[in-house]
Amino acid sequence: MPTSGRQMLWWGRFDPGYSRNGILRSHLAALGWTVADFHPRFCALGDLEAALRRLPRPEAVWVPCFRQRDVAAARRWCDRQGVPLLFDPLISAYDKQVFERFKLAEGSRAAQRLLAQEQRLFAKADTVLADTSCHAGFFAQTLGVAKDKIHVVYVGADETLFNAAPKRMAEGPAEVLFFGSFIPLHGAETIVEAARIYQGPSVRWCLLGDGPEKSACVTAAAGLTQVAFENPTPYVRLPARIHCADILLGVFGTTQKAGRVIPNKVFQALASGRPVITRTSEAYPHNTRASSAVSFVPPGDPQALAAAVASWVTQREMLAERGQAARVLYETCFSAAVVRSQLEQSLKAL
Repeated sequence: MPTSGRQMLWWGRFDPGYSRNGILRSHLAALGWTVADFHPRFCALGDLEAALRRLPRPEAVWVPCFRQRDVAAARRWCDRQGVPLLFDPLISAYDKQVFERFKLAEGSRAAQRLLAQEQRLFAKADTVLADTSCHAGFFAQTLGVAKDKIHVVYVGADETLFNAAPKRMAEGPAEVLFFGSFIPLHGAETIVEAARIYQGPSVRWCLLGDGPEKSACVTAAAGLTQVAFENPTPYVRLPARIHCADILLGVFGTTQKAGRVIPNKVFQALASGRPVITRTSEAYPHNTRASSAVSFVPPGDPQALAAAVASWVTQREMLAERGQAARVLYETCFSAAVVRSQLEQSLKAL
């Protein structure tokens, strides 16, 4: 049952429109919490600014995703107010710099300094949210967060936008769609190579979005008439674009982080009633592996991806059934009701 009259203070220079933030703020409201925002001008001095502004004392303080730099000041203010601090990092800076971007070598002095700094920050929170069980394990094993302080809350999808629709009309080539920001985690170059070596019924491979690896992908796709690149589309138009495709592609990167995530695009595709091909990952619930809506392939393996697409497109008449299974899987494992229940359990720890 919703808890009446509780106020949650969201602390930091965050983007309230970011998908993770927007979804969890809506769930907080549904659980009876009133959300107030505090955007300090200077992160390191946020507690002083909050004191000068005489912010009302909330029931708890929430530092949202990507805002590691706001944790220390928020902790100091929470201590003075006697309220708990919840941190929803979504990513680890240490993980990102060492195991995704490879800017710092594991074991180097710079990496060890970053690790120690992040360990201290995570220890300041009373509750830490993780978007997958794999990230929860990383927070505990690498960042030293006590397991009883970590709660898994899936990212989910905005169900006011992403809903199932009838399957695409079987006219012309089947369409396989990837959308994203072309970062290493996505492994978009694997998609291009899969399109190059693909052997099967006619397929149109579409890659939508922009990012650091897009230019390399465009170069690699030179001469491949079956590959099309599309500019980013407004978020509100993304569901309609998903409904125009037959198969959605997840991520195929070989980084450790790629193996710990369930990306936004997978939640959104399943919610939209479209089957997904993505890389293997222990982050997914076990019953996901038994669903006809998802096909898992080894990371960075274009041959396996091409074979998976060919297998599905060869049985194109089965794609509608796979789409229905996608929505069932979403409702069972990742729906708003599931995410809200996870969040409610994490708030009880406060």
